[in-house]
Amino acid sequence: MKINDNTADFDTIGEEHVGTSADTPLRDDAFVLSNEEKINLIKEDVRHIMDTLGLDLTDDSLKGTPNRVAKMFVNEIFGGLNPDKKPSASTFSNKYKYGEMLVEKNITVYSTCEHHLLPIVGKAHVAYISNGSVVGLSKMNRIVDFFAKRPQVQERLTIQVVKELQKVLNTEDVACVIDAKHLCVNSRGIRDTESSTITAEFGGKFKEAGTRREFLDYIKLDTAF
Repeated sequence: MKINDNTADFDTIGEEHVGTSADTPLRDDAFVLSNEEKINLIKEDVRHIMDTLGLDLTDDSLKGTPNRVAKMFVNEIFGGLNPDKKPSASTFSNKYKYGEMLVEKNITVYSTCEHHLLPIVGKAHVAYISNGSVVGLSKMNRIVDFFAKRPQVQERLTIQVVKELQKVLNTEDVACVIDAKHLCVNSRGIRDTESSTITAEFGGKFKEAGTRREFLDYIKLDTAF
């Protein structure tokens, strides 16, 4: 049987930071193992990597690293892979009849590039126009955080945030802009420490030039207190 070696193609996808799916690529058996079982397996893999690099794992500073990294992967930086951690996003009737867009800006984004497993750090700006329902402000932050806590590409993260809020609010009128630094660009490869990446997803009324411009103008407002 002939096996096609597509390693070069996969490397190109990773180096060019190309996403291949609008949904996070997960296997059907992704949640068969418990978190504790995953931690036990991952810490042995981390131990093997460190040992292969020649590190002395009997050193007091290093001996606990495999377990710390495994727990961090499962419980923290990749915790958003677990659907059980999706934030509940209760909506409320817009009884005060607020008819303009609502913007939650400068939401902190901490994510991880799925190509090199290096940090993505930036800000998200999210807006919606109510069609009769509103959502708690902190829920918008939590939705961003949930989808950020997984191996990601920024384009997918932006789309996932918009799609989730459209579903929660039952409206197409949702927008998201993310401006972030990718350490896979800043700390390796080209090592450009000044560049950042901006992605945007506009739904419903935000596809109209005037509404989109209003949203972008709100983002520019100085909100230092």
